Amino acid sequence: MTDPSAFIAGLPKAELHVHHVGSASPRIVAELASRHPDSKVPTDPGALVDFFTFTDFAHFIDVYLSVVDLIRTPEDVRLLTFEVARDMARQNIRYAELTVTPFSSTNRGIPDHAFMEAIEDARKAAETELGVVLRWIFDIPGEAGLKAAEETTRLAVDLRPDGLVGFGLGGPEIGVPRPQFKPYFDRAIAAGLRSVPHAGETTGPETVWDALRELRAERIGHGTSSVQDPELLAYLAEHRVPLEVCPTSNIATRAVADLDEHPIKAMVSAGVLVTVNSDDPPMFGTDLNKEYRVAARLLGLDERGIADLAKNGVEASFLDTAGKKRLAEEIDAYTAQWLAR
Repeated sequence: MTDPSAFIAGLPKAELHVHHVGSASPRIVAELASRHPDSKVPTDPGALVDFFTFTDFAHFIDVYLSVVDLIRTPEDVRLLTFEVARDMARQNIRYAELTVTPFSSTNRGIPDHAFMEAIEDARKAAETELGVVLRWIFDIPGEAGLKAAEETTRLAVDLRPDGLVGFGLGGPEIGVPRPQFKPYFDRAIAAGLRSVPHAGETTGPETVWDALRELRAERIGHGTSSVQDPELLAYLAEHRVPLEVCPTSNIATRAVADLDEHPIKAMVSAGVLVTVNSDDPPMFGTDLNKEYRVAARLLGLDERGIADLAKNGVEASFLDTAGKKRLAEEIDAYTAQWLAR
């Protein structure tokens, strides 16, 4: 296959590792910056390209938090959420588990009930008007410590919105050990939420082991360093613990030095269930379609292989059984029609 772009563009897809604020397009970021002129974020969409050029992961976190600071009212939350869904619809993303960090908003003064109402209103509108099914993963911003963990758990368990399916942990890994968050994950899991922490992005495989052993992770966000530990790769493959792989993100944050050296090939060779995702797409100059093109090149996939990759996303999702069956069948039907041309 020469160029898979057209096939990928029309392919129905699920996305499992994509951040709420990190999905704000330059147009939306510029609009929010105009609403809040005291911010250091540029109001010119063109200038945002330079603003979103990162020197390392720590710099990325600083820039990310400056955009978080633009989300100050329930109206901002609703606008952002619906516009993210609009961008997903353009890519034929049918289902997405959007990682939301409610602490970042409630800690800045947005009332917790108003925040929940804003994301839920946008979720329902996205499904009705755009055909995009959204679900939430509430994540603890690790850099904010146990105060943030306690508040995120309260919001997830006590004020649980209808769309909430998972509980995560994001932010920097260095200096933020996973085991300290065990009590909060225990509470969330007891309430019926699924465990999906980030691990092994900028630290070694032991962080992934901690996520599995201490946080009872059902999927791993990134898991890039898992390839350094053959025993870990074997465990992930045997227990069908999916990895949420985000190739361009790993290059942008310097978690991986060069795209051609990306460990996705070793993950797949080891039999690990790999899903492809965009993480913070506008910030990294990417989208899910581009990530599929990257993965297809790195893995040498034809149309059927790309379709199987899309079905990995469905399998690893927290969709109900009927929803998984429908989306997998839609992928198969699209692929069969494409190949029969």
